[in-house]
Amino acid sequence: MPKDTFHNLSDDKKRKIFDAAVQEFSTRRFSEASINQIVKAAGIPRGSFYQYFSGKEDIFCYMFEEILKEKRDVIRQSESVDPDADVFEICIQATGASFEWGRLNPKYSQIGMLMEIDNSEFITKLRGASFEGLRKMIERDKKRGLIKPETDSDLVADMIYALIWKQYSLVGFNEELFLEKVNDGFKIIREGIAGGK
Repeated sequence: MPKDTFHNLSDDKKRKIFDAAVQEFSTRRFSEASINQIVKAAGIPRGSFYQYFSGKEDIFCYMFEEILKEKRDVIRQSESVDPDADVFEICIQATGASFEWGRLNPKYSQIGMLMEIDNSEFITKLRGASFEGLRKMIERDKKRGLIKPETDSDLVADMIYALIWKQYSLVGFNEELFLEKVNDGFKIIREGIAGGK
């Protein structure tokens, strides 16, 4: 996360640095992104960058956290998200609530897509952390009797995550088709595909 010197900057300068990071990380995978491009776009000397951040991982984490805060605020403000619903319904509701936000911020969506194809150790760990919320909801639903107790929570979290990202990569901002495909996928995960014999 940023060093104290970064927090002393004006909001305008912080925003320029954030925007420069978004620009770089939305056009290149983390492993290929360049601090030189970020400092150039932000209009700051390279030495100043290291007064604000310890390196590329640090500025990525800052940018990523800022984006997540904004997304969480959008979801929290949505009246359509019911925290007592099951994990599948919460995922559908949260995705629907944040869909317009993603459409208005396509670079944020592009960062997420590039994270999916980046196999660097840093990004792999960051992706793993995003499973934690899903795992917690699945464990909660096991306790409520909504999911069989013997279900592998990690596997189901992985399936939900993969389904959402795969469908998004296929249909993009076609919200109706995306939600239809994800709902169909969730139905299969919930009910299975075995025949009635």
